[in-house]
Amino acid sequence: MVGHDVETPLCETFRDQMSIIEMPLSEAPLCLSCCPVKGDLLVGCTNKLVLFSLKYQIINEELSILDFERSLVIHIRNITPVEISFCVGYIAVMSDLEVLILKLESNPKNGESANHRPQKTNSPMKPAEGISNEALQLESDDFVICQKPMELLGEKSEQSGVSVTLESTGLDDEKIKYFHVQHLLYRRFAPDISSYVLSDDIKLHSLQLLPVYQTGSLTSERKYSYQEKELLSLFCFFSLPHVGYLYMVVKSVELMSVYQYPERSQQAVLTPQFLHVITSNYLQCFTVRCSAATAREEDPDMDSTVKACPPVSMDVCALRIQLFIGLKAICHFKNHIILLTKADPEVIPERSESPKRLLSRKATSVKLKTPPVAEAGWNLYIVNTISPVQLYREMLLTFEEPVEITFAKVDYSNTYKTAKTQSCIHLLSEAHLLVRAALMDPSQLEPAEKAELLEAFKESCGHLGDCYSRLDTQYSHLALPYYKMSGLSMAEVLARVDWAAEDGSQKYDRGLIFYINHSLYENLDEELSEELAERVVQMFHVAEPKQLPHILCSPSMKNVNPLTALRYLRKLDTSGLSSVLVTLSKAAVALTVGDLDLHQQEMRSHSEMKLVCGFILEPRLLIQQKKGQSVPTELALHLKETQPGLLVASVLGLQKNNKIGIEEADSFFKVLCGKDEDTIPQLLVDFWEAQLVACLPDVLLQKLFFKLTSQYIWRLSKRQPPDTIPLRTSEDLINTCNHYGLIYPWVNVLISSDSLADKNYAEDLSKLQSLICGPSFDIASIVPFLEPLSEDTVAGLSVQVLCQTRLKEYEQCIDTLLERCPEAIIPYANHELKEENRTLWWKKLLPELCQRIKCGGEKYQLYLSSLKETLSVVAVELELRDFLNVLPEDGTAAFFLPYLLYCSRKKSLT
Repeated sequence: MVGHDVETPLCETFRDQMSIIEMPLSEAPLCLSCCPVKGDLLVGCTNKLVLFSLKYQIINEELSILDFERSLVIHIRNITPVEISFCVGYIAVMSDLEVLILKLESNPKNGESANHRPQKTNSPMKPAEGISNEALQLESDDFVICQKPMELLGEKSEQSGVSVTLESTGLDDEKIKYFHVQHLLYRRFAPDISSYVLSDDIKLHSLQLLPVYQTGSLTSERKYSYQEKELLSLFCFFSLPHVGYLYMVVKSVELMSVYQYPERSQQAVLTPQFLHVITSNYLQCFTVRCSAATAREEDPDMDSTVKACPPVSMDVCALRIQLFIGLKAICHFKNHIILLTKADPEVIPERSESPKRLLSRKATSVKLKTPPVAEAGWNLYIVNTISPVQLYREMLLTFEEPVEITFAKVDYSNTYKTAKTQSCIHLLSEAHLLVRAALMDPSQLEPAEKAELLEAFKESCGHLGDCYSRLDTQYSHLALPYYKMSGLSMAEVLARVDWAAEDGSQKYDRGLIFYINHSLYENLDEELSEELAERVVQMFHVAEPKQLPHILCSPSMKNVNPLTALRYLRKLDTSGLSSVLVTLSKAAVALTVGDLDLHQQEMRSHSEMKLVCGFILEPRLLIQQKKGQSVPTELALHLKETQPGLLVASVLGLQKNNKIGIEEADSFFKVLCGKDEDTIPQLLVDFWEAQLVACLPDVLLQKLFFKLTSQYIWRLSKRQPPDTIPLRTSEDLINTCNHYGLIYPWVNVLISSDSLADKNYAEDLSKLQSLICGPSFDIASIVPFLEPLSEDTVAGLSVQVLCQTRLKEYEQCIDTLLERCPEAIIPYANHELKEENRTLWWKKLLPELCQRIKCGGEKYQLYLSSLKETLSVVAVELELRDFLNVLPEDGTAAFFLPYLLYCSRKKSLT
């Protein structure tokens, strides 16, 4: 043994000598454990656990050494550790009949800081719940205290009566400090009194924590760095001589599996793939559920229609039993099992104590027999486990010929092809989990091996899909996710189906029906051949006739013979089906074969409202998805020409029922009308108008206003007529939609000054004016887009004045109308200059008219008549003195006299 001095250069000596680090302990060590992730050491003593943290000390660029620092002492009472296991802050402590799992927390609670004196983090159980001192004193040569078995999970495990206290001994600059402890599990077993003499039969053994982590990136040495691995799941195993227990820890603590051994076990070792157990003469191998639990922790999509995994609760099985004489110890490294045997059955190491001591919770003593100097009969075996792929292939051989495999509670003597039982699924699930477990740690795999495992994984998914699709079980729906994970196409899955029976009496299992039905609903970019499509139609006609109209609308069924489809549709009993859906399906198929008479007959058999309901039940009658694009069907193209109103109403119904999105609907109409992305067809404008009539939520309202007004303005500015006749006139929209308001009367006077010969132009203008006059329109948002509309045109002028009016810019509107259209000024003033705006009659309109009359010109008579109307209104509104003050000083008295007389007599008349 050679110590080392950090200050002394040891580059040369380390080449020839071993460096041994001495770690002094105040008590004799009973057991120890090394963290498989970080390399920290945990040493168990009688009443405490001592944690030594692994440190990397860099001497120079070429030399770095390892050292350990005592960082934490965990004082533990009422349990004496016989075995311990430590892994990234998780501690498992085992006595002869008890197991305790703890988690060290590094984040302080309530701002507490680490102290160098013991900090008690958990109180022991009350005396009534634990073992009182008086009860312990009653134990004598004539009495044995047997505690009842107990299992406490989570926070309840703090009631176990085990006291845990932390004492920090590390340096202040330590990166990770543990401040408190969390109890996760306490399990106590009761001895079998009938085996009182055989004390060894009541001892626990083989405590182990098994981590499963997500692997980090590759280092330069093509090895995975353990420091980069993130803990995903943690499993705890311990065993009685005849029963083993496997728990899952981390997010939740629960018992996963219980292992029943055929004979008394001596030791066991857990790996992600298997549990290896040795008895006195046999090496046994059991399957484990670690990969099933980890898959659910890692992937939130697990146990859905996308992904599946065999359940954690599935019974475990024994794969094989191998004879070895005198097995004494076992350990595991990668794919190697190391066995120590001795031909002489004499036991050398032994924990010796009285049976009474084993039945109580008092401290145990460890006694070792001193072995002779040399003993014969010892052997060391290194057994290489076969590759997962090879074992997977062996398990699949059970499908063709019986193989001697013994499973717990299940007999697997029947073959795959003849025995349609749960045993078949169990065997395939075991094979699947075997491959899945091998794929959990890619750092141990070569690229070729990984590719082979992935291929085996997909193959196993396909076999499981076959089982669930062909067997009539309550889990038959799992055929869908397993087939998806297998990578098989729908045609490949159908090719695996046994189509032996050709008559209508063929019975199809619900798993296959479930898979085909969902696959056809998911709009896969896969077209079945005519033969397979006809098989599918026949299958659904027999097993699920209600789904036949739906599956015929799938793009995958494009190649089905339309006459065959029509024949099966006519056989349907519509009493239990939606008759309108069957009608629409027959109409669509009739259109495909060119039978327009039958198509029209079917379409006339229901009202338009019922037809809309039918399209809502099956949107794919109108719209299908191909490579992520919405594509109109032949029926939709036909309705565009013959019944565009029904088509728009149907798409609107789809949108209101969340069967189609807003952008998807817009794209559908553009594709339907053969327009590019920048061109808006009239049918899409009709759809937008229908959306307004249907009163969409306010969130979408302003976007819809913007779309419509932009299109109206564009067509008015370009004098562009719609490509089809609009479905609704402006009058229809005003009468049916609250968002289209009544057009102000003065607007009609304004536009009557110019004859609008183009009816479509006039309709677009009326719809735009009506929207602006509506109560919901945000005027400020549309003003920047009015630039294309020239004010030189009546359309541009009317829209401009309307927007200014809605923005309360009345004075500017008066100036514009007096300049451009004087005949509209009085109707405008009568409609707009009311209440708080009435003063504009004499403060703005009257002075402007007087000024323009003085200037004369061709519009003199229009101004004069407007002035008379204005004076009549002002004379009514103002008192005589106020009226005199607003009259021009240079006006002709004879002209204003009648209005003055009326104003003076107004009070006496009233």
